Amino acid sequence: MRTPLIVGNWKMYKTVDEAVQYVKDLCTLVKNIHDVNVVIAPTFTALHATATTAGNNNVAIAAQDLYWEVEGAFTGEISGTMIHTCGAQYVIIGHSERRALFSETDTHVRKKVTAALTHSLTPIVCIGETLEQRESGKTFDILDHQIAINLADIKTEQLAQIVIAYEPVWAIGTGKNATPIQVAEAHSHIRSRLASTFGKEAAAQCHVIYGGSVKPKNIQELIAQPDVDGALVGGASLEVQAFFEIISRSRKATV
Repeated sequence: MRTPLIVGNWKMYKTVDEAVQYVKDLCTLVKNIHDVNVVIAPTFTALHATATTAGNNNVAIAAQDLYWEVEGAFTGEISGTMIHTCGAQYVIIGHSERRALFSETDTHVRKKVTAALTHSLTPIVCIGETLEQRESGKTFDILDHQIAINLADIKTEQLAQIVIAYEPVWAIGTGKNATPIQVAEAHSHIRSRLASTFGKEAAAQCHVIYGGSVKPKNIQELIAQPDVDGALVGGASLEVQAFFEIISRSRKATV
């Protein structure tokens, strides 16, 4: 059974105090919601404070990235051990901004996915095509390539511990949306690809969520698609009421 998963990626926004207040407010709002899994990804500086604030409530915490080594002379990086001991349960890996702005490759993503699982973190693995790739008809080829490399070290029994976030690069932070049909096609293809690689049973247990200008006004149409298990929300997650509306409108029968 795949319970809808809604992840708020705050990117480089909110101080520790702002993050803590937000989580307090969100925990109050979602206290009676048990049919949607809610995750917030604050900056590294707020990981411990938000995890402590969330406690055993209906909100889990994610880091926005990690490095694959446990420790060492890697200035500016953070390890899976550090993230886990802060109280986080998830980690976003391979976000398009990391790939585009910081030259992160699929090989880097593969190493990070392995590190996340090693340290009992659920990796939210981001994949998706650029506008040029979509217009040239390469969307499915790009998704296949990313899945093949990003999950190269994954065993069948580990797939259920992984979240795939389909985020077409051209729809992130642009206000443009992939249509429900485009989203459904991509998610169906991803599920089929996972099934051909890991088997149908394993693929059926893996969450595949959508990211790309998700807002309260479009989440219901997106979540209604059969292979869409939730959303990775950027800008709309920064305001607690808007994020709560997305969560509320994501409630549907599990599949």
